Amino acid sequence: MLQIGDHMPHFEVMDQNGHIVTSESLIGKKTIVYFYPKDNTPGCTAEACSLRDNYSALQAAGWNVVGVSKDSVSSHKKFEEKHQLPFTLLSDTSTEMLQAFGAWGEKKMYGKVTVGTIRKTFLFDEQGILTRIIEKVDTKNHAAQIL
Repeated sequence: MLQIGDHMPHFEVMDQNGHIVTSESLIGKKTIVYFYPKDNTPGCTAEACSLRDNYSALQAAGWNVVGVSKDSVSSHKKFEEKHQLPFTLLSDTSTEMLQAFGAWGEKKMYGKVTVGTIRKTFLFDEQGILTRIIEKVDTKNHAAQIL
């Protein structure tokens, strides 16, 4: 389980354009890594659109935004295009990255216990050190939670 002060876990996954992105490639800029369950679902779309609508403010504050789910590269591409998302979406079909960040596990949905992506956001400084974790994500106002 990641804790404040930890280094960003190592990962190597593909983005929505089929390019490999590694944890090392994110060092040097403050980075928001947000995990969400599924492209084009109501909550995940609200969260992505909150970040999109406030992207210039996030950039002005020095943030690089990266969304992660276990959806495929092609699903991410469609999600990006449909909602004009200006940031990187990473495809973690193996769930290795999700597990390394502690964003994969048991959760309750409609009274049933399932295993899947746990919606969480991690904020890292320029050196890749974890500075904040948002566990209770307000999907419609997520950018405001960060800013």
